[in-house]
Amino acid sequence: MNISEIHKIRGRDGDRTAISFLGRKVAYAGLERHIEQYARFLAHRGLTAGERVAVALPNCPEFVYSYLGIVRAGGVSLPLNLLQTPQEILFILKDSGARRLITNQAIARQFGQLPGLDLSLIILDEETKKEISSASPATFPDTEGDSVCTFLYTSGTTGRPKAAMLTHNNLLGNVKSMDDVSDFGQDDNFLAVLPMFHSFGWTVCILLPFYLGCTVTIMDNFRPKDMLQALSTQGITVFCGVPSMFSVLLKMREKASFPALKFAISGGDSISGEVMNAFEQHFHFPIVEGYGLSEASPVVCLNPLYGIRKVGSIGVPISGVEVKIFNEWDEELPPGEIGELVVKGPNVMKGYYNREAETGEALRGGWLHTGDLASRDEDGYFYIAGRKKELIITAGFNVYPREVEEVLTYHPSVAEAAVIGIPHPLKGEVVKAFIVPAEGHSPDRQQLSRYLKENLALYKIPEEYVFAAELPRGASGKILKRLLK
Repeated sequence: MNISEIHKIRGRDGDRTAISFLGRKVAYAGLERHIEQYARFLAHRGLTAGERVAVALPNCPEFVYSYLGIVRAGGVSLPLNLLQTPQEILFILKDSGARRLITNQAIARQFGQLPGLDLSLIILDEETKKEISSASPATFPDTEGDSVCTFLYTSGTTGRPKAAMLTHNNLLGNVKSMDDVSDFGQDDNFLAVLPMFHSFGWTVCILLPFYLGCTVTIMDNFRPKDMLQALSTQGITVFCGVPSMFSVLLKMREKASFPALKFAISGGDSISGEVMNAFEQHFHFPIVEGYGLSEASPVVCLNPLYGIRKVGSIGVPISGVEVKIFNEWDEELPPGEIGELVVKGPNVMKGYYNREAETGEALRGGWLHTGDLASRDEDGYFYIAGRKKELIITAGFNVYPREVEEVLTYHPSVAEAAVIGIPHPLKGEVVKAFIVPAEGHSPDRQQLSRYLKENLALYKIPEEYVFAAELPRGASGKILKRLLK
């Protein structure tokens, strides 16, 4: 099954609205027409099977048409993170072997400044759009379900970014699993404000609603006031966001009213229990937290939309996906013990492009080793403790950053917290905390240390504090701890 036909699997009514963008509406019949035209255009331009084509666009209908047109024509879509530096993008383009890039005029000017880049630019100006709309029928290569259809470059928190190779079956399997654990239907309206170049935004906010025949309301960028207006006036029933977005909504809660909203799903990073509780108390429905990663297409776990929801937990594995906790010898650990979270299922990537050794390490024993530390309880709910490489060992004791961060954010003077380890001549490492003060508060080291001593062992108490207006984040909303280091 080619993922570009996901909107046709269930035989949708062609007149139903598929996309709403800046007051324009595109029906499902129009969506299919645009995808086919883009695929024909690329085929006539000489696109070959398996060729990587980069897409550098903000959230917009043309991003959707480009991505799905590429894969229908037999190519591999390479969505670019527009928040990355030119040097990072240059590395990705060269590493992937991309020969073409679809973009707009404004972004094309930036790419023209990249040194040593041999790339054919397809600029979506009026002339090119006319050529696309008039493209004659073309023959596309047969596509197997296990063929790679997209490269998603990981954030590179531990080194150079790597391309996770995802297949049509990976993406479709993840969408079907999400459908199994939800009851979204044709009357739902998903807000697509997360970047489409990110796996969470693409799979959950685009592919899933297309599969279900829902409407997708697209926002080109995250602007708090515009997002608030969309949630209030455009009949949004499903909102997927990252923790920082929910924090913003809380700050604007006196102006907020979401008459149609049924589900709010948080991913990309851990969300504090304080934000979740405050959100539920004010808006009277919960934030459902989940977990995923690009290598798993991305969704792995989710708190049940109906049923027991545990604050602080990433929930339970979605349908068809297995999750276990392994020790350093890849032996399964019992409930309550912290180890590495590993995943098996139809959503797990084929491997990393041109990285055989790293692929073998990540997929050893048939399990995707996520690099995340976690535990599970007796009920089968999982809890993230932090990144495996972020584990702090101080004087021989293990400190899991997530635990310290959770306690810090429960203090009324702390809005956000991030914890890292820094070198120490005697202890090896000690804990350092970065704090974003809550509005109207001015916490200090002494105040926070006294509070933490009541809740944590002494070796877990930060020895250094940095107070800042904000913390650095990546496109998914995840705090970039490598920059803090």
